[in-house]
Amino acid sequence: MDKRLLELLCCPVSKRPLRPISREQLRALNAAIGAGGVVRVGGEAVAATLADALVREDGQVVYPVDDGIPVLLAEEAIGTTQLADFPR
Repeated sequence: MDKRLLELLCCPVSKRPLRPISREQLRALNAAIGAGGVVRVGGEAVAATLADALVREDGQVVYPVDDGIPVLLAEEAIGTTQLADFPR
């Protein structure tokens, strides 16, 4: 993702900065999705693993990136507090 674009993006709810998800965080998130039970903030189950994502600076919320496009919709966010092993 373009660094200049990333500097402009923020969480649509808290307005806190976002950063690219680390490999370790993405691995932990996808493992939890594969095991089942991960839900989006809007209540919908996350059915497919993510290829890329942005994480809020505090590590509490993940936003998917689909085909290089950040999906910054509050209801599409994934709260990380539901993931016991999510690295901060």
